[in-house]
Amino acid sequence: MTGFRPRRSMLFMPGSNARALEKARSLPCDGVIFDLEDAVAPDAKNTAREQVVAAVRAGGYGRRELIVRINGLDTPWWRSDIEAIAGLGIDAVLVPKVEDARVFAQVEEELVWHGGQKMALWAMLETPRAFLHAETIATATERLECLVIGTNDLVKDLHGQHTRDRQPVMTALGLALLVARTYGLVALDSVYNDFKDSAGFNAECKQGRAMGFDGKTLIHPSQIEGANTAFGPSEAELAEAARIIDAFSAAKAEDKGVAVLDGRMIEDLHVKQARRLLAMAEAISNTAEIS
Repeated sequence: MTGFRPRRSMLFMPGSNARALEKARSLPCDGVIFDLEDAVAPDAKNTAREQVVAAVRAGGYGRRELIVRINGLDTPWWRSDIEAIAGLGIDAVLVPKVEDARVFAQVEEELVWHGGQKMALWAMLETPRAFLHAETIATATERLECLVIGTNDLVKDLHGQHTRDRQPVMTALGLALLVARTYGLVALDSVYNDFKDSAGFNAECKQGRAMGFDGKTLIHPSQIEGANTAFGPSEAELAEAARIIDAFSAAKAEDKGVAVLDGRMIEDLHVKQARRLLAMAEAISNTAEIS
């Protein structure tokens, strides 16, 4: 596998908080999402935009992936957001509250107009309509790289409740993952609101990893370590992956289509999973060296 990029921990940082923007340069997260939307009050939008532009231009974020979440297209700020960031060289624009494919045409038109022809797009799925239209959204543009799940608005719109097992939103999470895997997109799990509840956060990370999410969006630096641990391969997993590959290689050398390891049948699909884990570990190691 080539081109793998770790996205275990993607930290939202309010663009209006200059101290937070500075701190992000030294945090061990895989990426920073500079937020111009929900975390910024209306009277601070212009200041936040200016501070994000200045922070990105100043550099110092190392290997971290840099994303900007713009304001929604139903606000008066989104065009100014795109004008400001189109030429910054960030990795992607995160579009909030995407509900159908039409939003991308408007965003792309603005990006091209301001010189952002090659900038990738990420989409936040946050409403019932978004999850029902997930496949249409995923296939709307070749720029789309990632689906970011937002369960806060979803729970509100469902008239539901946040629960430890996330059963009220499990259908939506599953739909998003099915679509992401079908069309080769990254899928990021939603934020965990109580950043002081490390046990609950770690449990949700473990659940998200088991479901197949690539990583988690975060609201506080204290959550980074837990996300990195949960969504990265453990030493035990890497050792087992190496054993699987060795066992299958030995069986293949004997013209066998399958291998047996500790009483388990090993097929090519297990080898692919093992190689993905090893590629992930290599990518994490390589990016850590240039932080």
